[in-house]
This record gives sequence, C-alpha cells and structure tokens, in this order.
Amino acid sequence: MNKIVNIVLKILLRLFLFACGAFAVTFVIYILNLDMKLTAKMEPVLFWFYDRVKRDQHL
Repeated sequence: MNKIVNIVLKILLRLFLFACGAFAVTFVIYILNLDMKLTAKMEPVLFWFYDRVKRDQHL
C-alpha cells in the first residue's frame, strides 16, 4: 500500500511542479509583453502575405 501512495505522491508532485513552471513561464511572457513584441516582429511578413491574397472586387 505504501508503494502505491508513494507513486501517487510522486505523480502529484511532478504535476504540481509542471503547473508552477508553466505558470512562471506564462507570467514572464505576460509581464514582459513578449507576445505583442513577437507579433510586431511578424507584422511585415503577415502584411506581405495579406497583400498577396486575391480578392473579389465586386461591390
């Protein structure tokens, strides 16, 4: 019985540590506004692609 409890506790500890790590990473991304900085870097590529899309010009 102790082996099962030990395994379950190890799994729960690993899940908790993973959740804390994921939270820390997303918190740093949010605080430093890294998502919008990445979007600003991608903007020229997105505009280039958007400008090449064929459009129906009928009104």
